[in-house]
Amino acid sequence: MDSEKIMSGISNEIFTTLKIMEKAKTPEEKMMYSEIVKNLCDSLGVFLSYMSDIALYEDDEPIPF
Repeated sequence: MDSEKIMSGISNEIFTTLKIMEKAKTPEEKMMYSEIVKNLCDSLGVFLSYMSDIALYEDDEPIPF
């Protein structure tokens, strides 16, 4: 799993959806796209939180015995 590809992919989806949302004409369409953006942002947040948690447990030093 390449974390940079995942973050880049989610970010690209967010920006693409925002561009489509700009062209939406009805409030229903705008609401639908805003929910999609919210879900994508939540997913990105969960992923970033996960990556932050992993970084806390990574240790380059050997464990002393």
